Amino acid sequence: MNGFICPVCGDNLISDDKCLLCNNRHSFDRAKSGYVNLLLSQQSKQHGDDKLMVRSRRDFLDKGYYRPLLNAILELLPKYVKSGDCILDAGCGECYYTAGIYKRLKDDGITAKIRGVDISKDALASGAKRCTELVLAVASVYSLPVGNDSTDILLSFFAPYSGNEFLRVLKPGGIFMRVFPLQRHLFSLKSVVYEKPYENKVESYELEGFELIESKESRNKIHLESNEDIRNVFSMTPYYYKTSSDDIKKLDTINELETEIEFGILMYRK
Repeated sequence: MNGFICPVCGDNLISDDKCLLCNNRHSFDRAKSGYVNLLLSQQSKQHGDDKLMVRSRRDFLDKGYYRPLLNAILELLPKYVKSGDCILDAGCGECYYTAGIYKRLKDDGITAKIRGVDISKDALASGAKRCTELVLAVASVYSLPVGNDSTDILLSFFAPYSGNEFLRVLKPGGIFMRVFPLQRHLFSLKSVVYEKPYENKVESYELEGFELIESKESRNKIHLESNEDIRNVFSMTPYYYKTSSDDIKKLDTINELETEIEFGILMYRK
């Protein structure tokens, strides 16, 4: 069973060769790359990451620059997962972390059903190629296509926080893992681009309906070895679309750079 529900009527979706279908005959085609689009037209005003951002992120992450973060995630998460659990990555992007989690759990002999949703078709097309065992759907984190109390582990890495939906889909006692950039993440990179670089704002760790049970910080420095890598990491961030072309051009002549990568990792229980 794919574990998704119909975004129209809420009935369980059944997998067919080419689509997902509910008992009320609402049908959703599966793309050639493997994901299914469950985003309704009224929900699709925002399309998420475009091809440039997805390609930049894929190429950058595949070089291992953020491997320290993935390692930190894999140090925390597996001890909360048991065989048979349902894991949902809400805002999975191109599935670098989702695929890493799948591989680690498989290597540990833990059989868990891992689903991912993201609003970007381009991201999921890339994610489906990265790991064919993942079950992926285009959907909004503000309207997740899974049932009430259906999820054992919920993941949100650099994605929007949707408190009501996350509480709805998590089982009582379910685990919520959240990852976000800390204050000085990529600060040296921003110092090249901006005359007055700013630190990231970190919101309160307290979340209504959740109990914080564990926290970890991952702080490292990375040496970007080429202009391509520098431009890729900048292009995969929200800064890219908020920055003038003149400021972006400041990156053109830089062929290597050391910068900070700093992340917070929080574990909650519903």
